[in-house]
Amino acid sequence: MFWLAWNAARGIAPRLRALPKEAALALGAAQADQSVRSRRLARACAIILPIAALTAWVLPQLTLIMSPSIDAWVVRKAPGPIHRGDLVSFKLVHPLAGPTPVDVTKYALCFPGDRIAMVETPSMTPGAWDGRYYCNGHLLGISKAVGHNGQRLTHWKPTASRIAAGHIYVGSTHASGFDSRYYGPVAISRLIRMDKLL
Repeated sequence: MFWLAWNAARGIAPRLRALPKEAALALGAAQADQSVRSRRLARACAIILPIAALTAWVLPQLTLIMSPSIDAWVVRKAPGPIHRGDLVSFKLVHPLAGPTPVDVTKYALCFPGDRIAMVETPSMTPGAWDGRYYCNGHLLGISKAVGHNGQRLTHWKPTASRIAAGHIYVGSTHASGFDSRYYGPVAISRLIRMDKLL
C-alpha cells in the first residue's frame, strides 16, 4: 500500500510543479517563466470559484430522468410524507435491471390498505397472459408478457386483496414501464419523495 501511495505521489508531483507555469500561460503571461498577472488571476478566481462551488452544491441534489415513463426530466429530493401521485425514487434490485441496483423514479399509485386486484387476460404473445392491475377499481396498468428487447416478463400476482402495510404500488401510465406490475409493491422505507423541476 505504501508503494502504491509513493508511486502515485511521484506521478502527481511533476504535474503540481508545472501547474503555476501552465496557469501563467493560461492567464496571459507571454512565457511560462513569467509570473501570473495578479489582477487577471484574481478576476478569474472571482468568477470561477463561486460557479464551481454552486455547481458542486447543486448537481448532487438533482436527478436526471432518462425514462419516457415519467413526465419529468429533472427531479430533486423533497422530504416529507408521500401522497398518492407523488414522484418517488428508490433503488431497484431485479434480474432485468442488471447486477447492480438501479435508481428508478415512479409515481406512488396504490397505498397500504387500498384494494388491489389483478385480472389475467390472454396476451398478444401466443401462450402467454397479461395482467390488468386495479387499485380501488381504477385501472393502474397492464403488464406485458415480453419486454421491448424480447425478454420474457413475469408479472406480479397479488396474494392478498389489499396493499400490505408499509408498502406502495409504484408505476406510471406508460404501457412499457417497468414497475410494480412486475416486481410488486415497494417498501415505503425504500422510497424517497421527489419534486419535479423540469
